[in-house]
Amino acid sequence: MPLSVKAIDKNTWIFEDSGVRFFLLEGKKQSLLIDSGMTVKNVKNIADGLTAHRVLLLNTHADPDHIGGNSDFESFYMNPAEAINYYKLHNGKGEMLPVWDGDVIDLGDRPLKIITTPGHTPGSIAVLDINRRIIFTGDPIQTGRIFMFGIHREMHAYRLSLLKLNAMADQFDKIYPSHADCPVGKDLIMELYEASGKILEGLVPGVEQEVHGKKIMAYDVGIATFLCDGG
Repeated sequence: MPLSVKAIDKNTWIFEDSGVRFFLLEGKKQSLLIDSGMTVKNVKNIADGLTAHRVLLLNTHADPDHIGGNSDFESFYMNPAEAINYYKLHNGKGEMLPVWDGDVIDLGDRPLKIITTPGHTPGSIAVLDINRRIIFTGDPIQTGRIFMFGIHREMHAYRLSLLKLNAMADQFDKIYPSHADCPVGKDLIMELYEASGKILEGLVPGVEQEVHGKKIMAYDVGIATFLCDGG
């Protein structure tokens, strides 16, 4: 699929690239690209063409569909808990600039707060656009397929991150995920929490599938499908 770019508002853009979504946020002094897609070429040049300010890069996590354009940048923001995923599993390049829970990146009258959300991956993060009351969550909050199989993904940690996001739900009105429906309402957070709990309790039937050459169990909970170890 060709790259699609559309504006949310005059300072925020959504990029659609082969089933994955990433975002460009512009402040008065600099801009931030949240993830870099999977297949798009020259992503930095495209982002530079939309904003007059320097474009920084932040990755919500290091799965391949979120770091495809990282080579366009000399450095990027990422939770260091993703270092193994990025450098060893996916041969990532560039200098990792660490971000920690509660850090704020100010683009110039546009402060962005980092929220760590481990579970989908150890170093997954969400980005709270404080003044606009929207949050960019990467993969954990979505209505599509939520990957929870593999040694670096863990359902219990994922559910704790859902509780963490729900506890701060009064700080945002809309959620912008990287896959499936967008935006989604914040009620989805606890719906996913309840559904994932039923999976752990063995109350949801699974269907064996093969994904990326691995046998997994798919649990369709109506609002989303969890892909978990098994099979």
